[in-house]
Amino acid sequence: MKPQGKGIVILLAEDDADDRLLVKEALEESRVLNELRFVEDGEELLEYLRRQGRYAGENQAPRPGLVLLDLNMPRKDGREALREIKADPELRRIPVVVMTTSKAEEDIFRSYDSGASSYITKPVTFERLVELMKTLGQYWIEFVELPG
Repeated sequence: MKPQGKGIVILLAEDDADDRLLVKEALEESRVLNELRFVEDGEELLEYLRRQGRYAGENQAPRPGLVLLDLNMPRKDGREALREIKADPELRRIPVVVMTTSKAEEDIFRSYDSGASSYITKPVTFERLVELMKTLGQYWIEFVELPG
């Protein structure tokens, strides 16, 4: 199987270091070889997207083609961050896939109402995570036309 990729940056907003590592390894295992960047909470996510603070300058924060967003993070949670991203004319076209442990209907409805492109419950096994990353890679990187 050939490596996938259109050269988009994938930005993972996740506070749990183990989950960040698992996603990185699952992307590698599934042969999705796009650049993966990490932020640890909603505040850092918005600083990255707005190229503020330590992310000032294009080289520090290349525009992601896809954001994978955990809902439960410190400082500013994913729910707040999602609302701010989708309210910002400069950021709202970036696809945001909520990837979280919550199966609460309220979180699902609120995420879609706030502009999430998809809502995914985190898989419990590494094998399922690899499968998910492969599917995400195929869909978001190979098939979907993203805005420039």
